[in-house]
Amino acid sequence: MYFAVAMALVVTMALALARAVIGPTVYDRVLSVNMFGTKTVLLLAVIAFLYGRPDFLDLALAYALINFIGVLAVLEFFRSRARHSEQEQEPEDLAR
Repeated sequence: MYFAVAMALVVTMALALARAVIGPTVYDRVLSVNMFGTKTVLLLAVIAFLYGRPDFLDLALAYALINFIGVLAVLEFFRSRARHSEQEQEPEDLAR
């Protein structure tokens, strides 16, 4: 059963990776990378139970925290970049 779950997770990870490559917007790409990270955490947990290695669960938790903080950092970067580009366009609009 664990092997079937692991294969299903690998398939959904491939689909998330494909969405990250062809996503039309930046937010679609960020969401798919977040989903890929979540599926990786689940795969690590399944592998931990499959091989009887509970120490892999610690790795899965650490990866989940890194994934969460990384996604927040990327979203903040894109938000500040969008705000910066809006401020650059404002003086051009006032000059007209």
